[in-house]
Amino acid sequence: MMADLTANYRNLAANAQAEADNATLENVRERNLRAAAAWTQMADRQERTDAARAAREAPARAVAEDLAV
Repeated sequence: MMADLTANYRNLAANAQAEADNATLENVRERNLRAAAAWTQMADRQERTDAARAAREAPARAVAEDLAV
């Protein structure tokens, strides 16, 4: 589920980059470049959060799997 969020952020970054690449006005290009950078930063942050959560929850998941067997 969170991977969907990360993928969405990456998609939004790609769209903003494409709009920047196609912009004819400098201010529009700069605005879209800033948006692309922000979306990329949000995706990176989400990936770090997901990894930290998985590491934090791994011991509890292992115990639950041992109890289920």
